[in-house]
Amino acid sequence: MKLKTICLVVITCLLLAPFTTAQAKHKINIPDILGYKTLKCDFHMHTVFSDGTVWPTVRVDEAAREGLDAIAITDHIEYQPHKKDVPTNHSRPYEIALRSAQEKNILLIKATEITRETPPGHFNALFLQDVNLVETKEFVDAVKAANNQGAFVFWNHPGWKPEFKGWFDIHTQLYENLLLQGIEVVNGTSYYPEAHQWALEKNLTMMGNSDIHQPMVGNEMTSEIHRPMTLVFAKEKSIKALREGLIAGRTAVWFQNQLIGKPNFLHAIFKKAVQVDKPYLRRGETIWFEITNNSDIDIQVLDLGQDGQKITLPANAVTIVKTKVDSKAEQTELRYKVTNFLVAPDKGLPINLNISLK
Repeated sequence: MKLKTICLVVITCLLLAPFTTAQAKHKINIPDILGYKTLKCDFHMHTVFSDGTVWPTVRVDEAAREGLDAIAITDHIEYQPHKKDVPTNHSRPYEIALRSAQEKNILLIKATEITRETPPGHFNALFLQDVNLVETKEFVDAVKAANNQGAFVFWNHPGWKPEFKGWFDIHTQLYENLLLQGIEVVNGTSYYPEAHQWALEKNLTMMGNSDIHQPMVGNEMTSEIHRPMTLVFAKEKSIKALREGLIAGRTAVWFQNQLIGKPNFLHAIFKKAVQVDKPYLRRGETIWFEITNNSDIDIQVLDLGQDGQKITLPANAVTIVKTKVDSKAEQTELRYKVTNFLVAPDKGLPINLNISLK
């Protein structure tokens, strides 16, 4: 090859290089259900614009790497320890991160955290038009200012301060005046059973978020080790559909190796994730069959029949199950409880598996 041709090839490669970059994203395998897309979201995180330690675009990079569909940067309005170094324009984290989020196909929600002593505690407001309008002296005025913009407001880490754990008059005031729409049943490494019960009793949308302040360490994600996230069952991947899904309460929470949510959503996830095959072997009253788990969750089931055996269906794997049936039956129904699908505090999801024996 002539020197002139080689130089031309090298120059062409250098010119095209900036336009051929690629970034790998983790794929989270939790199925779409009931005609909705399952969006994986984290609606609580911080940057240097409040008490976090990273620039806003870092939060986007972390979310892209881990396969999230939507995030909200929720820096505190009232608490900004870096204000000597970082301007206090409360909309600035969103403005800085937006372009990066668009390029990485992540929905970025304009949001903030309203921060008060407990009670009332801390509250996140999502889907704001102007964050600065929420900066008011009185707490209720701040929540009203958020709602006046069409915000979705949820109560953060209700059990954060055990000495003030409880549902107080101020929370009743917010709830009865339709100013409170959701509640975190999970925050970071903490699960709050009281908040889970309040969500059920008061029909508040269940939320689970990281509340991350430090850089998100890039460990390999597993069924047990991953950031907590809110699963939103939305009509499509858009901010409008995301907001509609949250307002309608179509969520579940993935926390460590647990799914937390209403029975209809957890049942639908189980049915889409788990495939039960016909028995491949039968000897008298004993059958052998395979169960495939196509999700990223290690599903734990308890046999409610005579065997009472505990079975783990590993994520993205096939499990061989051996059980006893009526030797003359042509069909059997196996009753299980999915112990790590929580429909209420300490209450697993009941599941019946119908298996043809013909």
